[in-house]
Amino acid sequence: MISQGLIIQSLISGILMGGIYAAMGVGFSLTWGVMKVINLSHCAFGVVSAYIGYWLLKNFGVDPLLSLIVIVPMLFVIGAGVYELLIKRIQHSKDITVSSMLLCFGLGILIENLMLYAWSASPRVMNTRYTGESFFVGGISLSIPSVIGFILAMSCLAAIYFFLHKTYTGKAVQAVWQEREGSALVGINIDRVSMITFGLAIASAGVGGVCMAFMYSFYPSLHNVWLLFMFLVVIVGGVGSVVGTAAGGLILGIVMGLSGALISYQWVNAIVFVLLIIILLIKPQGLFKV
Repeated sequence: MISQGLIIQSLISGILMGGIYAAMGVGFSLTWGVMKVINLSHCAFGVVSAYIGYWLLKNFGVDPLLSLIVIVPMLFVIGAGVYELLIKRIQHSKDITVSSMLLCFGLGILIENLMLYAWSASPRVMNTRYTGESFFVGGISLSIPSVIGFILAMSCLAAIYFFLHKTYTGKAVQAVWQEREGSALVGINIDRVSMITFGLAIASAGVGGVCMAFMYSFYPSLHNVWLLFMFLVVIVGGVGSVVGTAAGGLILGIVMGLSGALISYQWVNAIVFVLLIIILLIKPQGLFKV
């Protein structure tokens, strides 16, 4: 019989993991909602950030938390550059969603192969002074890397929410998301807003990638696994919604955590995708979209 303590432990672990899924998924959701771009290379940038953090830690002793000071601005610039060089070229195509999927699929493969060339296919682990350390709260074990990753993830989501709702540029992003042609008519620079959105999305993938690396080993092709979960998070929460993405990530984490405790682990992914099918049948726009 499964103990109450195990269920609580699995629930909390799922919440911590779900927060990190949400941080990784928020950028994927933004580009989909604002630009109609489904960036299949999104998680590849997350894995790149994990490797950069690993490289800085191994060669210079820089803690992964401090490495984000370098990684986030770097990925924002890279994201803006990718938009200018690639995405902008298809921005006015007849079906940008399909075009972007094909383009970003190829970009993801390119990034994966560059990582293979630079770091090989061997799994890497982010070994810090607190890796493997835990503390207890009321008999529940909390992994320090998981807690740090969750705090970072929630901070990332809060910063993006503040940007979207409290700044002029953020409100312009929302305007483009809600009514693209109307936004252009009132003087909003669509290309500039799209560039900022794409840069911000890739930067958030960097935060998510480092958070993931706190908890799990990583390797170049891992982005394909992460991408499946990003689709789940965004579809459950609703495309373009920061709050919905946060809720979707937490729901996914809880379902995976509890499923892992109650049933054989090999069935966990099946349970998650059955949940997705049910949600799509009941509310295809996402649970948190009006």
